[in-house]
Amino acid sequence: MSDLERERTNQSVEEAQTDAAARRAGGEFVRGVSGFRDALGTAGFPAERGRYHLFVALNCPWCHRVTIARNVLGLQDSITIDIAFPNRTDENDPAGPNRWEFNPARIATLTGTTLPECTAETATGKGFRLAKQIYEEEGSDETSLPILYDKKSKRIVSNESAEIVRMLNAQASPLGSRLSDAERPNLYPSGAEHAQLRAEIDALNETVYVNINNGAYKAGFSSDQAVYAKAFESYFAALDTLEAHLADGRPFLTGSRFTEADLRLFPTLYRHDPVYFLRMKLNGARILDYPHLWRWLCRVHAMPGVAESGSLIHCRQGYFGRSWNNVVPLGPIRPMTYPEAYAHPELADTDGFHDQA
Repeated sequence: MSDLERERTNQSVEEAQTDAAARRAGGEFVRGVSGFRDALGTAGFPAERGRYHLFVALNCPWCHRVTIARNVLGLQDSITIDIAFPNRTDENDPAGPNRWEFNPARIATLTGTTLPECTAETATGKGFRLAKQIYEEEGSDETSLPILYDKKSKRIVSNESAEIVRMLNAQASPLGSRLSDAERPNLYPSGAEHAQLRAEIDALNETVYVNINNGAYKAGFSSDQAVYAKAFESYFAALDTLEAHLADGRPFLTGSRFTEADLRLFPTLYRHDPVYFLRMKLNGARILDYPHLWRWLCRVHAMPGVAESGSLIHCRQGYFGRSWNNVVPLGPIRPMTYPEAYAHPELADTDGFHDQA
């Protein structure tokens, strides 16, 4: 990445790569940059119903952004999807470790059975087992999910989740949304009249991405105590800020409407109590300890299409199934199991915690 590119890095989309090698060597988790950044609605990738496909993993929060967007925008009928097994390959795999795998026959240690959401790869016509093979078709050594794929040209459109969400929103109608313009949420409204709203969304996105979305990974996967402590403090400071932000009774982060800012916050908070509290060493508090954030989390989870956009079974299997002994914790079970708890916004009031706003 050039100096000019670094200056232009959008901190709500990707992490600056300045001195990345040295930072990693010092124990910091540094997220890489996605290499495929084309857009729908261009000459090469026209917005057409039935043309595009998503490759995702339900345990991945970056994929979760995209599956939520697909569902709340009403694109389930027009954009097909394949779902990887939540654990990647291990050292015994012929292709090597740490590869996303489309293998519906694989057994989850958490359940002792296959996971019904997992699929084979169906979009390329070649039945690839690994996401890596989809990239290799284009001469790339990338391996990440999500991937937005053009089934007609057999090309990758994008593997940057933030940009996929935004283009699905902008092109929802020509892509074949089952929802009318009036029914469908507009996650990032265009036009001069919405300039202030977009600025607010952008500011929230940066706070959430740096401190919460990516911050959770910096806390959980950094190997230096000081780096971890800084990420831990920033994560909970951001939660405090958002709790106060919601204290005026607004239903969503920017007010009365569900926007991209809510969509991007949700995957991390959805994972916090049952997974990140333990796995990412973010045990300062539960989201249940934040009454306004908890009620917001329950409100978003109850929106049409959101609950089926993710899976805590996949999350538990994916995060804990990669640990040294592959044993997946069964809790939490108090005050009740998750995700069942997300149907109970009143838990923030009755679980013995005081409103701190």
